[in-house]
Amino acid sequence: MDLLRWWRYLWAFGIEWDRATREDARDFMLWMKLGDKPVRVHWRHRGKDPGEISRLSRPRRPAPGTPNPVTGKPTVGRKYAPKTRAHCETVLRSFYDFHLDRNSGSLLVNPFPLVRGRRSARANAHHNPEDEHEEQRTGLYRPKIPKQVPRRIPEDKFTEVFARLRSHRDRALLAFWVATGARAEELLTATQGGAIVGQQTIGVTRKGTREYQELPATPDAFVWLRLYQEEAWKKGVPRGRRQPLWWTLRRPWRPLEYDAARMMFNRANDLLGANWTLHDLRHTASFMMLDDPDMPPVYVQHILGHKHLTTLDIYNRPGRDDVIAAGLAHHARVEQRRKTQPVRRDPQYNPESLNVLFGGGA
Repeated sequence: MDLLRWWRYLWAFGIEWDRATREDARDFMLWMKLGDKPVRVHWRHRGKDPGEISRLSRPRRPAPGTPNPVTGKPTVGRKYAPKTRAHCETVLRSFYDFHLDRNSGSLLVNPFPLVRGRRSARANAHHNPEDEHEEQRTGLYRPKIPKQVPRRIPEDKFTEVFARLRSHRDRALLAFWVATGARAEELLTATQGGAIVGQQTIGVTRKGTREYQELPATPDAFVWLRLYQEEAWKKGVPRGRRQPLWWTLRRPWRPLEYDAARMMFNRANDLLGANWTLHDLRHTASFMMLDDPDMPPVYVQHILGHKHLTTLDIYNRPGRDDVIAAGLAHHARVEQRRKTQPVRRDPQYNPESLNVLFGGGA
């Protein structure tokens, strides 16, 4: 999609891909910052009047780019997000680096260059192993990405989302995502033989390393899993230790994929007017494990599959709900102290001492 967006920009100006200059790349990144994203009309509304489409749209959804009233997370806006622009710059810079090394086309320079200080050396070339790595800018036209605090799903809201699910399969999936902290696509790689009830673990294939790892889960997750399996096997879902664990709910039976799981979770979100994502379930599991004082962080790192322990630092930042709850608790304590403490009166001078000092009285 990043390359297609760049090709369409070049086609609009009649520029060949191997004739693009750095000015063209700069203007392209500025256009992504200022221009609106193209709106794709749903196939149900194709050929209809735009006014009719707006009337048929869901009134409960907030305006694009505004915070969601339930979760507080910003909704998808009309502009390209900084992460999208940064990803596009990285893809295009790597694409032109590849063709420069291959000497293909009529390229002389990379239209998406590195910053001047990085063009002759790699990042942190003279790094001291005892110090932490410093964040260094890479692309000349790469935007700055604001740091975002991971959000957890509150327990009461999670219960509401869980109650809105339609099948035992969806409930088992949600229970395992919160219990194991696995990524959404990692849990979908589990097989029927990988779910070991006696050991209370489930085996998944890690996203980056493609290694097999067993993750601990809760007894409730296995209860929902058993209910789903009994129901699915009666309908004719393939059974076997090497068969996938998660299947579609209707014939023809197919292994459940990420897009179908995401749409399942989005349907439950729409009923509540929320915009949580499947990755927020992983953040929720991380917060729950780190909140346990008896759970060493190094074990949490291994369960989450992080390469470095410092990655867990993002969960030490207070979230929006935590800050609001702490502030309200502070105001409640102050108000309670005001009610319980006795009222202090201003000190007064002794009248006899005033008479001696100023000669008053008899």
